[in-house]
Amino acid sequence: MNENPTELLRFLRVEGILPALLVLAAAWVAAGFLTRSFARLSERFPDRRLLLSQSKAILRLVVFAIGIGAAVGLLFRLSDEALLALGGTIAVAVGFAFKDLMASMIAGIIILIDRPFQVGDRVSFGGYYGEIVEIGLRTVRLVTLDDSLITIPNNKFLTDPVSSGNAGALDMLVQIDFHIGVDQDLARAKRLVGEALAASRFAYLEKAWTVVVSPVVLQSVPAIRLRAKVYVLDVKYEKALETDVTEQVIGAFAAHGIQPPALLHRGVEPEAEEAAA
Repeated sequence: MNENPTELLRFLRVEGILPALLVLAAAWVAAGFLTRSFARLSERFPDRRLLLSQSKAILRLVVFAIGIGAAVGLLFRLSDEALLALGGTIAVAVGFAFKDLMASMIAGIIILIDRPFQVGDRVSFGGYYGEIVEIGLRTVRLVTLDDSLITIPNNKFLTDPVSSGNAGALDMLVQIDFHIGVDQDLARAKRLVGEALAASRFAYLEKAWTVVVSPVVLQSVPAIRLRAKVYVLDVKYEKALETDVTEQVIGAFAAHGIQPPALLHRGVEPEAEEAAA
């Protein structure tokens, strides 16, 4: 069997180049229309935001697959005889020229079927943490909490571990740590943290919250850690919840005289102040 990639040119339809380009352009426009339409629907129905984002990813993939298939059909005379004759040639050409691209495209389909994460999930991958905003034919796009757009080839997710915080749900468990000195009123501090969780407008109180107490050592100084665990009502409010609860707890601790570990609030002795002056 002749496996020279130039054999492909025998089956190229020159008159099909323009129609193929028009089909690809139409697929691109249709995908953009889907993106804008689903973005408007997500704003109108915020409680269905994740479902709409996931549907958009699947439909975009279908549109691009149909567009590419139609363009190939217009460009080449793909008769049974031609496919048989060029089977080896196509395999070699694709294997060498489009190895990484095809691997990423297949991985994208596997991600949509296996669903280790979905559009709208908060995930940790390769040292990055943020929200999945797009699962495309070739790459996954993740927006970090400082609004940086990270583009990751799909095939990376087949070999490297990825962690999803909400697994397709709108709400997500958030952990917020507070530290107090070992000589402080632990029961009161725990109650104040609980009150802050219950009062936050970003907390999803349909699910139980808790405050876990643990002894820890911070830079050789003994301390008590109060780890607040509460669900945020929408993952997009993750940092808003952390800020709201933290502000409330700091204010409540100050009002009730709850002090942080000695390392964090050690003052300067008067003699040291005079010497420095």
